[in-house]
Amino acid sequence: MTSPEPQSPAPQPSEPESKDRVHRSAPAIAGGVLLLAVTGWLGIDAIVSGEGRTPWLALAVLLLVVPLVIAFTLRPAVYVGDDRLRIRNPFRIVVVPWGQVASLRSSYSNEVLTESGAKYQLWAVPVSLRARKKAARREMRATAQARREMGRDEGRGSALGMRAVEGGLGRESISEGPVRAETDRIMDELRGLHEARHQAESARGEVTVRWAYEVLAPALAGAVLVLVLVVLG
Repeated sequence: MTSPEPQSPAPQPSEPESKDRVHRSAPAIAGGVLLLAVTGWLGIDAIVSGEGRTPWLALAVLLLVVPLVIAFTLRPAVYVGDDRLRIRNPFRIVVVPWGQVASLRSSYSNEVLTESGAKYQLWAVPVSLRARKKAARREMRATAQARREMGRDEGRGSALGMRAVEGGLGRESISEGPVRAETDRIMDELRGLHEARHQAESARGEVTVRWAYEVLAPALAGAVLVLVLVVLG
């Protein structure tokens, strides 16, 4: 008679890891891809078809321009976690624990202010005055239409009219709140998370700043090469 095989212990369920939410600017990415395509086309054409020092000058300009375009369009991102905010700007990466965030301010740019008084701009969440005006116009139209619906239903004086006020656009305007621009909604989300996590023990720590040498080094090398070629004529 064979003995029963020992059963392996059941695997313990692993705790789900909370992933950071990433915010990036879609218009900036689209513009960056377009700029890179145009710059690459012109630069490669100058390298292949140019004469004398033109290919070298085109190569130096590409070495200078391409990192800068990537830095200001494709690179910026904001990573939102439960314990900290990681800001990837054109030339720096800033990690700010929620316990070190004093406030989040929106004016002509969206910024994070730390307890020490430092200020960091959120390049990936730009302020769009056009989007704000568009959202304000939508809010005014929604409010005016809701008032007209309420006026009609009050004139009817029926229970059906009261139900119509609770439903439709009037209910949408009241329950969903005011119409906000996309970047303003993101800042509202960040403020809510900051308020909820500011006192958390895991959200404590120091602010760290790292320079993006992978962007600065090639851009500086390209600038030096362009200067040398221009001086030499």
